[in-house]
Amino acid sequence: MAPLQKLSGMQRQVLALYRGFLRSARMKNLEERQRIVSVISSKFRHNAKNVDRKNFQCIEYLLQRGKRQLKQLDNSSTISLSTINISSAIFQLLLACRITLRQRCWA
Repeated sequence: MAPLQKLSGMQRQVLALYRGFLRSARMKNLEERQRIVSVISSKFRHNAKNVDRKNFQCIEYLLQRGKRQLKQLDNSSTISLSTINISSAIFQLLLACRITLRQRCWA
């Protein structure tokens, strides 16, 4: 069996965020828990497949966005999770134009 490769700091952050979402989902009712786990796993899979590993700006943006969403989900008054699909072409265009994350009204 080959030895496991060490994870970078950013990879550890992504895994910690994923585990945080799963932990937070356990605090919700069964129906919402299943929905949250489904949404989170599909989003993480989608981003793992479609985001270039060397696009650190995009990964950092997604991490920050995920942390904000996790903080909101951890709030006891939050009972559900919803998603908004933004075209990856629009996202890449915004990154190419070097628009700072704070200026994005949809962040």
